[in-house]
Amino acid sequence: MHLPAAVSTYFTARAPQDGEAFAAAFAPDAVVHDEGQTHQGGPAIRDWWLAAKARYRHRAEPLEAREVGGKTVVRARVTGDFPGSPAVLTFTFGLRDGRITELGVG
Repeated sequence: MHLPAAVSTYFTARAPQDGEAFAAAFAPDAVVHDEGQTHQGGPAIRDWWLAAKARYRHRAEPLEAREVGGKTVVRARVTGDFPGSPAVLTFTFGLRDGRITELGVG
């Protein structure tokens, strides 16, 4: 399965050592929607990701990817320390100029 580079970085980055590379995959004005909260901008997105990794120790393995309405939609198996693990979640990425501009996790 071929994923855009920024989306691939999202799934392959390891915490905490790849925090800066992870944040660099996002545009400066990017927005992430996850668990009913919104995180905007590189530093906030990096902090959200590091906190989620520390709390859930999760890993997401992409199962399939497709383009829908100009967005990259990835279904991934997520395993970690959370009720219902493993779970299949949908990650919807908006991209511009090779960087993630928007991410919805659900």
